[in-house]
Amino acid sequence: MAIDKETVKKVAFLSRLKIEDEKVEATEKEFNKILSWIEQLNEVDTDNVEPLVSVNDSHISCREDKVTEGNQSAAVLANAPQAEYGYFVVPKVVE
Repeated sequence: MAIDKETVKKVAFLSRLKIEDEKVEATEKEFNKILSWIEQLNEVDTDNVEPLVSVNDSHISCREDKVTEGNQSAAVLANAPQAEYGYFVVPKVVE
C-alpha cells in the first residue's frame, strides 16, 4: 500500500495538522517508509510466541505504606518561594 500526496493532505486535515505544501512530498516519503516497515513486521512469524503482559518478568515487592515522619509542614513550606495559610502560593493559571 502506497500513500500519495492527496492521502497525505487528507490525513493532515483529519488529524488537524498543518503541513506546508513544500513538506507534503517529504511527509509522503516518511509515511511510505513507515508502511514499508509495518509490512516487514507483518512477515515475522509469531504463531508460537506468547503475548507479553509486561516486559518485566520479576515480581515487584511493595513496601508497607506507613508514615515515618509526620507534621513537617513548616519545614516543607520553608523551601517555598511563597506560602500562605499553610499552603504553597502559585500563579493563577485559569481565568
